[in-house]
Amino acid sequence: MKTWRERVLNNRGVALITVILIVGVLVAFAIELNRSARADIYDAASVSDGIKLAYIAKSGVYGAVALLTGSETEYDTLFDDWANMEVLSAKSKDLFENGYFIVKVEDEMGKIPLNKLVKVEGNEYVYNNTIKDILLRLLSQPEFALGEEKAEEIVGAIKDWIDADDEVTGGSAESLYYSTLDPPYKAKNAPLDCIEELLMIKGVTKEIFSGTKEKPALSQYVTVDSTGTININTAPLMVLRALSVKITPEVAQKMDEFRRSKNPSLANNDWWYRDPNFAGLLNQQDIAAELTVKSHYFKIISTGEMNEMKQTITTVIKRDGSSGNILKWRIN
Repeated sequence: MKTWRERVLNNRGVALITVILIVGVLVAFAIELNRSARADIYDAASVSDGIKLAYIAKSGVYGAVALLTGSETEYDTLFDDWANMEVLSAKSKDLFENGYFIVKVEDEMGKIPLNKLVKVEGNEYVYNNTIKDILLRLLSQPEFALGEEKAEEIVGAIKDWIDADDEVTGGSAESLYYSTLDPPYKAKNAPLDCIEELLMIKGVTKEIFSGTKEKPALSQYVTVDSTGTININTAPLMVLRALSVKITPEVAQKMDEFRRSKNPSLANNDWWYRDPNFAGLLNQQDIAAELTVKSHYFKIISTGEMNEMKQTITTVIKRDGSSGNILKWRIN
């Protein structure tokens, strides 16, 4: 009789085979479409190559979706198939004549949920103090080189962008400030729909948003696509550090090593509280409701490459059982 672990590994193997088959079908469809385009519509090779390139990138997206939905477990970790897409990317070089894709998956629920920064109490819009503190600790980390005061201004400006009133929080901004810009615009006063909206918010520069060679990108650690909880099994190290002042870089590294050890306790929502190595780092009463080990929202970034041309597709999906619903689709 097979053990639970053997059954899981077997299911993952079947899922990977399924992915390869799906990619193969997509390749065949792309080639046939390319031939048809050459024969009936387009004469220019560059146009038909562009069509093929698009389908190479799409193959990476749908291959990742198949892995995400075909190997779902009761909890998500950094050693799941979706978190290690190098094998699928390498295999794509054997499936295309002159091209390949590089695909990666990011767990959006391993990031800080910005839209949960604000909550309603009575008739007032106030901070969710737990998320506020996490975001402040993230922005105050030395890697961003912002300082505590600047970090507080940015967090306040994000709150004012989201909340539905025109009351200014601290040194942040509402519509009066944005109306003085060129071109002028108003504060949204509603939840963010895409992460790029941060660039419209006072204090969030391109350098902060996208990062530099020396500094991290804020966009890698925050999300607008989430159920509102943070997956402690998949959160980046800087997000782990932001969960508590007690989580130093060294402690975060130890937590990460534990997360990658395939310890069965990772299935439990409170391993960080019960494991003696980490007990006391986080206040269970304050933060337990903000943490999870199960994820539903994922970002897929697939870059197709062929004949020195590139096309990148970025998509966000919501995984619900064996299905993956595409919520966002952007071509670069």
